[in-house]
Amino acid sequence: MLKRKTRTIEVFSMSSMTDIIFLLLIFFMITSTMVTPNAIKVLLPQGARQTSAKPLARIIIDKGLNYYSAFGNEDEMPIAPDNIAAFLLDCAAKEPEMYVALYADESVPYREIVKVLNIANENNFKMVLATRRPDKKR
Repeated sequence: MLKRKTRTIEVFSMSSMTDIIFLLLIFFMITSTMVTPNAIKVLLPQGARQTSAKPLARIIIDKGLNYYSAFGNEDEMPIAPDNIAAFLLDCAAKEPEMYVALYADESVPYREIVKVLNIANENNFKMVLATRRPDKKR
């Protein structure tokens, strides 16, 4: 009988597999640093003019908690908080498809804003919370 003097050793080498894993790891680390999350920073476009498709009733609350109202292109007039519902109902009688825009200073407590929102909700008015007060034409 003839025997072979050399034996083959069947061992799987993991070095090529680890090279591939390290290359994939480096690839994902580099690409993940290139992606920046922009979900929080939102820059909204600003137009020179903003036109409303529907007539607009405006309620303004300044930092002294003084209330003002205006409808359409009218000038702002002081209004008592108790008279806001009557004012909005009067505006709705003139124009049923109107929107109500609420302009509130950033220092105004939420409860004052919620009062106006509740009045609009009770009367089924379409409400818009405005962020920037329109420039007066004088």
